[in-house]
Amino acid sequence: MTADVVIIGGGCMGASVAYHLAERGITNVVLLEKEAQLGIASTGRNAGGVRHQFSTEANVLLSIESIKMFEQFEDIVGAPIDFHQDGYLFLLAQPKHIEAFEEAVALQRRLGVHVDWLDAQGAARCAPGLNVDGVQAATFCARDGISDPNGVTMGFAAAAKRAGVEIRRNAEVRRILVDGPVSGVETSEGVINTRCIVNATGAWAAQIGAMAGVELPISPLRRHIFIAAPRAHAIWPSTRVLVIDFETSFYFHREGANLLFGMGDPTEQPGFDITVNWKVFEAIAPVAARRLPALDDASIVKSWAGLYEMTPDAMPIIGPTGPDGMFTIAGFSGHGFQHSPAAGRILADVIAGRDPKFDLSPFRLDRFSRGAIESEVGVV
Repeated sequence: MTADVVIIGGGCMGASVAYHLAERGITNVVLLEKEAQLGIASTGRNAGGVRHQFSTEANVLLSIESIKMFEQFEDIVGAPIDFHQDGYLFLLAQPKHIEAFEEAVALQRRLGVHVDWLDAQGAARCAPGLNVDGVQAATFCARDGISDPNGVTMGFAAAAKRAGVEIRRNAEVRRILVDGPVSGVETSEGVINTRCIVNATGAWAAQIGAMAGVELPISPLRRHIFIAAPRAHAIWPSTRVLVIDFETSFYFHREGANLLFGMGDPTEQPGFDITVNWKVFEAIAPVAARRLPALDDASIVKSWAGLYEMTPDAMPIIGPTGPDGMFTIAGFSGHGFQHSPAAGRILADVIAGRDPKFDLSPFRLDRFSRGAIESEVGVV
């Protein structure tokens, strides 16, 4: 079998690339997913947040384009995605964080994003039940929000399939064939000959890159999410506003009648383990109860862990990597889902030989060897 493009990875990023290639008339495409379903790895295990509030221009521009598409997703792609723009609220307590966010807000506003600068009382009004002790300032963007990662992934995939893209599940990549440029992919179902391969495997991208002789500085890092059920008469937000205590990285938002929350673990080491470590919950619990007192006596009804795909600067790698015909779109460091519409469109343009009208230099792999690194501050 021969394909014009083989995409490895059936999460939101691979599905977005497939959709945008099909939109450009490139439909002899095979999308490979090693699992039985699309989007059940990192895509299916994230909190669904979508925001403009980043510290680097490249990431803000990805957000602007992606959120515009989320707002019209059902009309454009033909699938509902349960998108709610109730805003993101960042709580700031440390002078160094306030200074960094002042610079970020100035950048966001320069790029046309409306972001409010709030005091502690203003933050409290955005999220009933919130304890703002110690909060010195906050930022709020009303057009930020949350969406359904599964709906986005399946929407992109279904539209790509209608256009002629082939989607293969339970198809594990065993080897990438290289004869100068890439020449094919050996899978558990046989060989697909191709001169164009897209590595969209998220936390597993370094392993796929190594098959093509490419060293990708992308590491898997476990992150936990918990769902809590409120006690009767508990006071917490009635909207889906996503609140982030930046000092601790504790965050929460409404999830139906319950509340979803999580927090980074600074002691976590890279690895592929996604079992729930309840010692992490023990560390989160006092922080959660302090910032949202209703969580103090809430019951945990569900929990899971997923993998961030971390790079040294918390910025993705997008574009050609290694032998001719090899492309990577991975390393989004916790914000891949929300940037999948724009990132997939940009890489599809590059593959199609179009001008993506986007400066990809912050996302090039060689930035690490060139020392041209601008790290993203807004990693949660």
